[in-house]
Amino acid sequence: MATQDRYPLELKGHDKPMVRFAHVTKRYGSLTVLDDLNLDVAEGEMVSIIGPSGSGKTTVLRTLMTLETINEGIIYVDGKPLTHMPKGGTLVPADSRYQRHMRTNIGMCFQNFNLFPHMTALQNCMEGPVQVLGLSKAEARERAEDLLAMVGMIDKKDQHPSRLSGGQQQRVAIARALAMRPKVMLFDEVTSALDPEVIGEVTNVIRKLVSEFRLTMLMVTHQMGFARDISDRVCFFYGGKIEEQGPPDELMGNPKRERTQRFLSAVKEAD
Repeated sequence: MATQDRYPLELKGHDKPMVRFAHVTKRYGSLTVLDDLNLDVAEGEMVSIIGPSGSGKTTVLRTLMTLETINEGIIYVDGKPLTHMPKGGTLVPADSRYQRHMRTNIGMCFQNFNLFPHMTALQNCMEGPVQVLGLSKAEARERAEDLLAMVGMIDKKDQHPSRLSGGQQQRVAIARALAMRPKVMLFDEVTSALDPEVIGEVTNVIRKLVSEFRLTMLMVTHQMGFARDISDRVCFFYGGKIEEQGPPDELMGNPKRERTQRFLSAVKEAD
């Protein structure tokens, strides 16, 4: 059970965050991956999460997508609890039906695209709106074609993923996620499987999303230049907590914490 004074049934007010991690802890056995994490992300904010392997970065995204359950705390999306649901005046762990409903607010693009191989680019983008949102095929097609055009893939709409390059597949994956009209978009290492010359085209697509949709975005990345270019805020994770955070130029140009300095120095040497 969640106590109502610490975890309200709903976040209200004009300044409520789009995403809130409130005292979130995630363990795998004796290993604590997220340690009493508190993180607010404002509507329309673009936050990049960086840090060494095992620091909890991807777990942030996986718990937001409800791919992982949390052990303590509560995650809120658009003011409403995601991991819990109201019952009898308090919050209890959410059941699968409640989470399915809440998850329609969130879209995710994975490192390895995860497109349906037996479907064309257009069919990939239509499937969710038809099956989950209940759109007619005509409505879903119109929405899918608009989004494929926006990411520069309308000429490839009838191609299967196997006929597309990595950058093209990633752009289709972004269009597919957007077809569900999410309020929050999650990107997990979306450029790491791409050739360097292709990273720019995916970056440009994400920039376009920022300008055309008031999307809230969280992105895990090892590409420091990508994070610097596209973020409003960068969070450096270490040991399941936010060690340091701030605007990208400030955090990357003049980090205050020793662990942040060591990490950024090691990344620079690796490049």
